[in-house]
Amino acid sequence: MAKILPDISRTFNEFLLLPNLTSENCIPENVSLRTPLVKFKKGEEPRYSANIPMVSAIMQSVSGEKMGIALAREGGLSFIYGAQSIESQASMVYRVKKHKAGFVISDSNVKSGTSLREVMELSKQTGHSTVIVTDDGTANGKFLGIVTDKDYRPSKDNLDAPIDDYMTKAENTISAKKGITLSEANDIIWKHKINCLPILTEEGNLKYLVFRKDYEERKNNPNSLLDENKRYIVGARNKYKRL
Repeated sequence: MAKILPDISRTFNEFLLLPNLTSENCIPENVSLRTPLVKFKKGEEPRYSANIPMVSAIMQSVSGEKMGIALAREGGLSFIYGAQSIESQASMVYRVKKHKAGFVISDSNVKSGTSLREVMELSKQTGHSTVIVTDDGTANGKFLGIVTDKDYRPSKDNLDAPIDDYMTKAENTISAKKGITLSEANDIIWKHKINCLPILTEEGNLKYLVFRKDYEERKNNPNSLLDENKRYIVGARNKYKRL
């Protein structure tokens, strides 16, 4: 049924736009494109908002981990597709969340005595040039040292030699204690001109890593969509129930 409005009808041609009524603050830098991502009550701030109004289609050919990283870096949001196993989908979400974080849990770890060859193979698998040496080879073992691809030459060095011969030992490594803020950690990185800062517990166990490149990426991408832990925000589709 049609609804008749008592108001006078208008057309665009009846309006005259007056120029020169903008202030000096009306510049592109002051325009906000923030868009709510979740429901929220009137008068309240939404828990999550995109910094640019752009999300990706929930399709296998579109929304993988690379799209998740690329969109979050620019301020948008990607939804990882659901046409896969829960374990596979969770792994993709994990890799997006881990790509950039203030405090990173190390996933490239070996124990003392591991050969240089094995360390190189691990770096190839993870794509990370920094490997941590702990007493038990885990991400939370006692910190013994750190080695990067700048510490050895594959064409010249003995690949069967223990990594202990190439690593920078704990006593010679710049590190910080658990509880330090991200800002303080970045100050240490800049002061000592290092690329990676291990964060240790009081007992000397590895807790986190803070990377110089993460700080630079944040400065180059101020609109990045981050959660309260400085990790990229990414969505995921539940294939059993539409969210």
